[in-house]
Amino acid sequence: MADQPVLAQLHFGREDAERDVTEGLLLRGGFLPNAAYRGALSGRKMLIIGRKGSGKSAICMQLMSDGEGGHRGGKVLVTPDEAAGEEIRRFELQGLPGDSAKALIWRYVFAVHAARHLVDHAKGAHDGGHKADSVKALGRFLKQNGEAPGGGGRLVERLAQGARGLQTSLSLEAFGVKASMDLAQSPSEGARAARQLEIVEQGVARAFTDLGCDGLVHPPLLLMVDQLEQVWSAEPDSNSMVIGLLLAAKHAAGLYARSVRFLLFLRADIYDSLSFGEGDKFHGDELRIAWTEQALKDLALARARASVGEELTEERLWKELFPHTVGGEEITGHLFGRCLPRPRDAIQFLNLCQEKAWLDHERDRITEADVTQAGRQFSEWKLKDLTSEYLVAHPFLRNLFPLFQNTGYVVTRAALTRRFDAAAETLHHDFPAYANALTLPGIIDVLYGTGFLGVRRGNDVVYAGDDGLPVQPHETEFQVHPCFRAALGATTAFDLRRYECQLADARIASGTVHPGASGSSSLNRDDRLLMQLARSCHSILAQVGRAVALTRDVRDEITLQVNRVLGEVNRIPPGAAASVGVDVDDYLLSTAHYFTGLAAELRAGGLEEGTGVGEVAGRMEEEARRLRRTAGGSYGSSGESAGP
Repeated sequence: MADQPVLAQLHFGREDAERDVTEGLLLRGGFLPNAAYRGALSGRKMLIIGRKGSGKSAICMQLMSDGEGGHRGGKVLVTPDEAAGEEIRRFELQGLPGDSAKALIWRYVFAVHAARHLVDHAKGAHDGGHKADSVKALGRFLKQNGEAPGGGGRLVERLAQGARGLQTSLSLEAFGVKASMDLAQSPSEGARAARQLEIVEQGVARAFTDLGCDGLVHPPLLLMVDQLEQVWSAEPDSNSMVIGLLLAAKHAAGLYARSVRFLLFLRADIYDSLSFGEGDKFHGDELRIAWTEQALKDLALARARASVGEELTEERLWKELFPHTVGGEEITGHLFGRCLPRPRDAIQFLNLCQEKAWLDHERDRITEADVTQAGRQFSEWKLKDLTSEYLVAHPFLRNLFPLFQNTGYVVTRAALTRRFDAAAETLHHDFPAYANALTLPGIIDVLYGTGFLGVRRGNDVVYAGDDGLPVQPHETEFQVHPCFRAALGATTAFDLRRYECQLADARIASGTVHPGASGSSSLNRDDRLLMQLARSCHSILAQVGRAVALTRDVRDEITLQVNRVLGEVNRIPPGAAASVGVDVDDYLLSTAHYFTGLAAELRAGGLEEGTGVGEVAGRMEEEARRLRRTAGGSYGSSGESAGP
């Protein structure tokens, strides 16, 4: 390995935090502390919210570690599998609504984990603490209910046992409560379960107090729940499961005070889909993970350094190992602009660039071609991943992508209306349960919310996460995120017909041109016609330049096509049109026809008149008419005085 080039050693880590801990870079300097991590570590935030791949589990794994950056006190991580999730979803109590019933089972899970921690903790951290009556009572309770510390059993088995106990009767003799107590007189199953749980929780709280575990002598117990998305299904009972978790954590945090700290890692789409009466009480506990381009650059550099094992400078990484620019765009802007703003995407794209260069071609540096090739494959991955990420919430998402295939990535509400109207019947037939969402405003909201579409606001294009404001009814211009453009074939800004050169460039370059009147300074008619065509191009370009409110990408696309016409005209030497086989009259008429078609495409695209697109289209039509008149003029005439 030592004699291999740096590029061979370069690696940006694994995409999933769990694997990155064991064989990646997460605990070897590849973790970048951010606001979410600091909020979690300090205990000021309880809900860490982010999109899939945004780094929630990385924060969780970092806190679970015993090294630098990990939580110094006791820690428990709960990650329900499908079986455990099903147990919680099916849990019901007569007399309680679903959310409240689910909250009780979560509170039981928290109380049992806290009790197990206390029994073990009292033996090792408190001299004689295990002899305290409250601690001994917890030990007896755990043993009597099959929850003894150090005992095996999967979470689903403990959940099933706890659910049976809450629905029937827990063994509470350890707390001085007999089975024949007045709990049997409770008005409902739910009331009885709640009373039983209160006794257990009071026993746990008493033990924390007796041991003096108030977060001052030593750090509190950290109780974390992660990967709920593995058991969520967008059904009412799944939403109740998550709402119950939130209610339980809020209740337990107040009950155990500084002795226990709770951290819930939730995917943004799940959390944002919840609607419950106490939802407004959680805003102060929320912390949403947000990544900027600079933060992703910092993360990439940290991981690159951790993999190479030497002091790798930013200059060397981005200007030596990677090409300085790609397609004229600065490398980091190109790379991170084509990722959704989350670490997983950046890691995948960067690793793919390295693999294209080193594994495929054994190069010692990444070339522009490697980045371009990797970008196409990465785009295909991300389009598939977006479908998978939202398969539960929006199963129709994949069927919306054809609306954007092989067309411009700038799309107006008017153009999208036409495309959607053509596909609406099929969509409603294939997804009848989602007919209410499959409307034009509905799909715009979904595509914006998933990060597929951005909306133009002023001179900027805003994507979900950049701005909390949803798409407004008056907003009419959208852009497909650069991440997905290559996979869709939407690589140009606007669906404008490309200008195809009409002349044989090879013949012009061959030197076989023979001017008809050598030494003459006078211009023949062909030359004057071509000069008029060049003036028309300049006139259109000037109008495009004045359309400052037009989306830059659209303006650039129009400029590109008009410049292709102008470049072709300028390659024809004076007096040589006939020599290269150019019928100038036909040439002008063909170009005029192209300008007319271009103007029609701009008008049909639905861009707002306030952008100046109408003036640009009008100038194209005017110049097209001028060229037709010019081509129809008499020999030697400028054509300006010719009849229509």
